[in-house]
Amino acid sequence: MILGIGSDLANIERIEATLARFGDRFRNRVFTEREQGKAESRPHAPATYAKRWAAKEACSKALGTGLRMGIAWKDMAVSNMHTGQPQMQLTGWAAQRLADMTPAGHQAFVHVTLTDDHPWAQAFVVIEARPIAPPPP
Repeated sequence: MILGIGSDLANIERIEATLARFGDRFRNRVFTEREQGKAESRPHAPATYAKRWAAKEACSKALGTGLRMGIAWKDMAVSNMHTGQPQMQLTGWAAQRLADMTPAGHQAFVHVTLTDDHPWAQAFVVIEARPIAPPPP
């Protein structure tokens, strides 16, 4: 079953200007070290930061809270599987919110997809709950 859906559209140029103005203060407030490492390894870091910003906004919407009620930016972190597919890890209050919204006997999965086409970066997040299969007899 679908527990939540969120989407966000971020302007890459706006994120680039914010990075230029606030630098590490912005990076360290919003992005984990791993996210920063990924972005800084890319040819156009602002696009990577913008996609991750959009993913965090989309995730907060899928959690049904937006960026309020105690969710910190770094409670939602985007990394990539070895295949390149993005994945979202939740910690802190975001993880607690996910646990609270997941029905008993179910396991939650957070699906995320990212794209960019300058000057836009976009993310969609879908939170799914799957029944936990009983162990075989």
